Amino acid sequence: MEDSAALARRLILATTRMDGAYYYFARRSGVPENLLALLYALEDGKPHSQKEICEDWLIPKTTINTIVKEQIAAGRITLRAGKGKREKIICLTESGHAYAQKALQGICEAERVAVERTLEKHDRAFVDALEDFAGTLWEEYEKRLPGEER
Repeated sequence: MEDSAALARRLILATTRMDGAYYYFARRSGVPENLLALLYALEDGKPHSQKEICEDWLIPKTTINTIVKEQIAAGRITLRAGKGKREKIICLTESGHAYAQKALQGICEAERVAVERTLEKHDRAFVDALEDFAGTLWEEYEKRLPGEER
């Protein structure tokens, strides 16, 4: 049986390959990687604040701010008031939805095929296990590096 270090290495390599797939897709499609991540986050139809996007997708606040301003100027994003005075909710406009769907089409199709093929071999519990691993890894990281921001 593999030891925990070997299993951790396999998980990290698998997640690195997944991240790489999105990176290369963005690069080849001409959509900047962080813009692709923002569009992906917003395309679920739920309200998202800039702070939430930064925390969930690990994108620096200044980067999100810059992308949001560019997309507002392009007419793809609007901002509306959030819960607090300073919180802004990012919303895709109609043209933003069309742009996001076109930008995400290839990667979403690749995801669909990958999920279907994976579920042919594995139980859905693999997703729960990956989420659990990622959550535990963050908890342990934060314990060992107090004061660090994501």
